Amino acid sequence: MLPVVIALIATVILLVWMGFFMMGSLPLLVLKHDTPLDSRFIRGLFNVYYVAVMLTASAAALSYAWSGKPAFAIGMALIAAFAFALRRWIIIPRMDLLRHTIPATGTSIFRFRRLHVAGMVLNVAQLCTVAWALTRLAL
Repeated sequence: MLPVVIALIATVILLVWMGFFMMGSLPLLVLKHDTPLDSRFIRGLFNVYYVAVMLTASAAALSYAWSGKPAFAIGMALIAAFAFALRRWIIIPRMDLLRHTIPATGTSIFRFRRLHVAGMVLNVAQLCTVAWALTRLAL
């Protein structure tokens, strides 16, 4: 019983992180992304989000594996791996490259904004995947 409770708590915390990020990053689209302070704040928010998702999805994956729910364990491990890939190789490194050229070129601002939107869309996809799995698959 304890592993299932821990898994569900980790899943709820994961959903809270995803929902918080979705609601918190949406108003930031109002920013012009034209100053280093804007880009540093947004990059920091994405970084914290990815670390939180990696940790909570990993804890959920381990708890689901411990409780004998391999489908959920694999799903949560995939969510954690996807967040790791986005943080390590896709979103954060590209933001870092663009952040230092933002005041100088207008195309950097457009690309940074596009990365911001892409990161939000990927978050919504992850959130919908977790919500769908919880409602459609038998726990």
